Amino acid sequence: MSLKEKYRELEEKNRAAELGGGQERIAKIHESGRKTARERIKDLLDPGTFVEVGKFVEHKCTDFGMEKQKIPGDGIVTGHGKIDGRLVYVFAQDFTVFGGSLSRTNANKIIKVMELAMKMGAPIIGLNDSGGARIQEGVESLAGYGDIFYRNVQASGVVPQISAILGPCAGGAVYSPAITDFIFMTRKTSYMFVTGPDVIKTVTHEEVTKEELGGAMTHNTKSGVAHFTADDDQQAMMMIRELLSFLPSNNMEDPPVKPCTDSAHRQDDKLTNLIPEDPNKPYDMKELITTVVDDHNFFEVQQHYAQNIIVGFARLNGKPVGIVANQPAMLAGVIDIDASLKAARFVRFCDSFNIPLITFEDVPGFLPGTGQEFGGIIKHGAKLLYAYAEATVPKISVVTRKAYGGAYIVMSSKHLGGDVNYSYPTAEIAVMGPDGAVNILYRDKLDQVGKTKAVEDYKDTFCTPFKAAGLGYIDEVIHPKNTRLKLIQALEMCENKRETSPPKKHGNIPL
Repeated sequence: MSLKEKYRELEEKNRAAELGGGQERIAKIHESGRKTARERIKDLLDPGTFVEVGKFVEHKCTDFGMEKQKIPGDGIVTGHGKIDGRLVYVFAQDFTVFGGSLSRTNANKIIKVMELAMKMGAPIIGLNDSGGARIQEGVESLAGYGDIFYRNVQASGVVPQISAILGPCAGGAVYSPAITDFIFMTRKTSYMFVTGPDVIKTVTHEEVTKEELGGAMTHNTKSGVAHFTADDDQQAMMMIRELLSFLPSNNMEDPPVKPCTDSAHRQDDKLTNLIPEDPNKPYDMKELITTVVDDHNFFEVQQHYAQNIIVGFARLNGKPVGIVANQPAMLAGVIDIDASLKAARFVRFCDSFNIPLITFEDVPGFLPGTGQEFGGIIKHGAKLLYAYAEATVPKISVVTRKAYGGAYIVMSSKHLGGDVNYSYPTAEIAVMGPDGAVNILYRDKLDQVGKTKAVEDYKDTFCTPFKAAGLGYIDEVIHPKNTRLKLIQALEMCENKRETSPPKKHGNIPL
């Protein structure tokens, strides 16, 4: 073969790999409102930075006539590139080739980039669009899934792992994304379920659509499996880029600092009147968050799930922080099972990747009721407590209003290792609200006038930040308009924090 023919062969193989399942199948993908694997990678990465790995790999299956159906790349595109100039690894399942199904060869390609990501200390992004295990390969395909799960666990807390569900994702395929740190889904085009609607109908006789069972909004509102919803593939890629801007490349690095033109001394008088005088009146905690962070930019995580607690990323003086906040505008900001799970996982992620935690607290307690008790609020609430106590990153909190009972302790209190604990003058730090406390203390021994006076006395004595400040549990009672500066000063003070846990293999978090 002449040199010219060798070059021609290379070009043809490149063309065949890039065409995947062919023009007809690509057109079908576009008709369904989705993009192809290569188009998604192009949208995700900085222009011209993608370097493909394993482009000509083919499957080894010889059953069911599969030896006659070989496509270079075997239905998955893997490699590395850059996002904002930083190295990332990516794999994208190609639905045009055998429905994106996972073969042993396919799994090996994913494993290769995952191992490279861990060695090089760079995030791994999986773009999932797959019909599941390749049935023609039987247990080999299942073994491939198992090997991927194992590496997901090894990489957990070492490099950020991000999954985008951009088509169907069923059976064993859902567990790899579930181990990763963040899951993105697209409206109307992505689904996740362990068993599909047909199997459910056969086994339990329930009738349910794919959308109702495992669509983007189901997992963003009901199950809490997913963290973000995008309108389409392109928006999902942009959201992944934004998320990565807050995260370090690995657990040994600090998060990326951006130049900040927003003054640390900026004050906002609207914070003075944000918290209502009536302690039972709601207000929107997101207003407080967006007011104090850089450029009013708050990147919320799981915004549709457990809305009584808010989690997400922002910057203070150019430095990324993780924010956890009770939301008085939803269920009065109580902590329930879903809120505990949502916040605990977020706190542990931030701690894994050296992202300081800012907590805004306005919490009347844990949600009472048989539904919560039978559902295990004790062990689930303990997850949040455990996560805060275990975290060694800087922990700064601001009590804006209510901080009652066990919920006060759980939300990054001094007793769980909080480094800086601020409070507003409006804070009420007590075992419980004044009405409940008086009812217990006096047991119906008072008339209405006496009860009113007792409630006022309790408020003045206990429902005040100065009692806690007098004991050193609150470091400073601050004016709300100075919140931004106080948080930035606390972060600077904690910049070189070093805290080590006792030697152990790992703790046993209540699961």
